[in-house]
Amino acid sequence: MFSGIIQALGKIARVDKRDGGVRLAIHAVRLGMDDVAIGDSIAVNGVCLTVVTKSTSGFEADVSAETLNCTIGLDAPGEVNLEKSLRLSDRLGGHLVSGHVDGVGEVVAFRAVGESTLLRVRAPAELARYIARKGSITVQGVSLTVNAVNGPEFDVNLIPHTVTVTTLKHLKTGGRANLEVDQIARYVERMLGVAQ
Repeated sequence: MFSGIIQALGKIARVDKRDGGVRLAIHAVRLGMDDVAIGDSIAVNGVCLTVVTKSTSGFEADVSAETLNCTIGLDAPGEVNLEKSLRLSDRLGGHLVSGHVDGVGEVVAFRAVGESTLLRVRAPAELARYIARKGSITVQGVSLTVNAVNGPEFDVNLIPHTVTVTTLKHLKTGGRANLEVDQIARYVERMLGVAQ
């Protein structure tokens, strides 16, 4: 489990193809690797990955073909958002995030509004029902509050700090982003027996 509060920016330094999937070498000096063990989970752009090797400067993780098909940004070198998994004693500054990306959304707008930035995303139709005004959404691993919903599109307001310390600053209109909807919405739907 994660909170969606990004702890560091890292970089995918190398992508090695392996049997339909890939092995990523991730430079993560700013994350701090002292308390990370082989087998630990680290969210990379919102995707929960398992550490298979580590060093003081980073780690490697395997990504399956299925994960590559359901996400973006894990198949090429570039800057990534990083978050270590939660411990039971940690503060929950964002919301409960599993690191299981539900789908990829399209950036409809990314523009300054005063000192903040408006981010509007079109979610896949099958995810739109889980997104509610003042609810939580994870975009590229970042926990955000939904400000408005219009059909499959939703708006979030990015404060300057969030833009500065995450990869969200690289989003552009027409681009794409990993999305994870609030888990509570999925469980409520299941408990109510709503057909999918």
